[in-house]
Amino acid sequence: MPSPVSWLSAWPDAFAFGGGLALAWWFQWQVRDLVWSLWLSSLLVGYAMIVWRIFGPVLTASRATATGGTSVAASVAPVGLYLLGGLFLLAFFTVHFGMFHFVHSVFLNLFFPVLPTPTRGFATASLYLHVLGAYWPFVPVAAIAERRAFLRPAPPLVGPGLGGAAKPKGGDALMEPYRNVMRMHGLIFFFAFAHFARLENFLVYAFVYAVYFFPWRLLKRPSSAAAA
Repeated sequence: MPSPVSWLSAWPDAFAFGGGLALAWWFQWQVRDLVWSLWLSSLLVGYAMIVWRIFGPVLTASRATATGGTSVAASVAPVGLYLLGGLFLLAFFTVHFGMFHFVHSVFLNLFFPVLPTPTRGFATASLYLHVLGAYWPFVPVAAIAERRAFLRPAPPLVGPGLGGAAKPKGGDALMEPYRNVMRMHGLIFFFAFAHFARLENFLVYAFVYAVYFFPWRLLKRPSSAAAA
């Protein structure tokens, strides 16, 4: 079981939970507003996680070079090669991650239109600008819930480790944003079910937000290696 100190580290999750409920109550969000706020946070926070996973090691290596006495010139070549591979990965995941959300937005636009004169079929630029302007306050709340992805060191994803060191295991590092996407989209489907079942009320939203923001990591048992 986690120690009381571990539970104290979950206070930002409680703050995010309260912030999410406060936004929904203050703006009197309905289901369409909740699902689009989740979609926007999934896109922006998830993409930020991808960028950090790819280029975070460069910042870590640069910081280590500046404080460890190693010549900066000696690390230019490996960093340059890593950046080339990182740019290729960024281009790939920009298309893949972006298309994933684009297709999802088309379906959301069909069932939960937010514009006064909803457009059917493919979403338009005006729709995305409206979603960004209306639901951006939820993005920082979602970022607080995913803060651990930005606080821990990002392992190198391409080529050997920077500075000639062996690359640590991090093959599934870029899958975390997709796991969070599936969790957010699972909530979207739940909200859709609640809408069509006429279960829209603040208690339902509070329950779903509690599930989303609860620090489930604290319920994981430590591995045998860590326990030893």
